[in-house]
Amino acid sequence: MTQTPLPLTEAVIQLDQLEQDIGQTVSGQHQAIRELLVALVAAGHALLEGVPGVGKTLLVRALAAAVQGRYARIQFTPDLMPSDVTGHAVFDLKREAFRIRRGPIFCNLLLADEINRAPAKTQAAMLEAMQEGQVTIEGQALTLEPPFLVFATQNPIEQEGTYPLPQAQLDRFLLKIAVAPPSAEAERAAVRAATSGRIGDRLDTSAVRPLLDTETLQRLQLSATTLRLDERVLDYAVALVRAARDWPGVDSGPGPRASIALVRAARAHALIEGRDFTTPDDVRCMVPAVLRHRLRLGAELEIEGVAADALLGDLVERVPAPRD
Repeated sequence: MTQTPLPLTEAVIQLDQLEQDIGQTVSGQHQAIRELLVALVAAGHALLEGVPGVGKTLLVRALAAAVQGRYARIQFTPDLMPSDVTGHAVFDLKREAFRIRRGPIFCNLLLADEINRAPAKTQAAMLEAMQEGQVTIEGQALTLEPPFLVFATQNPIEQEGTYPLPQAQLDRFLLKIAVAPPSAEAERAAVRAATSGRIGDRLDTSAVRPLLDTETLQRLQLSATTLRLDERVLDYAVALVRAARDWPGVDSGPGPRASIALVRAARAHALIEGRDFTTPDDVRCMVPAVLRHRLRLGAELEIEGVAADALLGDLVERVPAPRD
């Protein structure tokens, strides 16, 4: 059955309710919630990075509670094998034949918790699924039912026992979401909510209503692709990525996939804002999340302590935006 885009008014109402529900569950993370929704609407994978305890896992759990699809969580560890993620073939004694036992990756929303704790071989098992939407087991290609989204988390401060994600895999993530510690006021509200009338410290997503089924989500994603995009806005997005690629001090810059990701994210942001057209501001505000993980800074910039976000902020200021 051919799907039709969700009407703009309905899409905006759904997204507004979703943003409010997740905001009630995770205090003080408005920017991270907004970028998480951008990834959802743009049908892209997202990498959430932040110190322990800022709500990375809770953010994804809250999103999964709102989407009535199959949700799975994988805790990545150094001894996790690729077959633990994708599945494997087992011999059925009754049938006297091999059968495929599917792994947890066969879901709609996958939480890959602490993804950088697994070795490269296991991380690589995710590549085919993230890019092609399929998994190959014993030479048999198995399609992942859409929507299929990976939300991975990692801790930036611990290096021991971790395996940095290769650039090829980082490029598969539409966004890298920086989950910062909340403000003092938001932290105070979170502490009060977590310690009043609750036993233990289990993640509570009861405030999130099941708002979207998988069919509605796909129609919502289709709506974002139909938003108007002026050629000048498209040129602006490409110019930003090309400027980042050639920026002084950048050893390895973003490829053409980054330009595509920036436009997809900008369209999704415009839909969340309630517009049927994309503006240069939509592109500009998505630059850090789209490009921060696609830059490899040179040794000189790293010695000076220059962060990718600071460099991108300078880039946005210097690349001229189109004017009406």
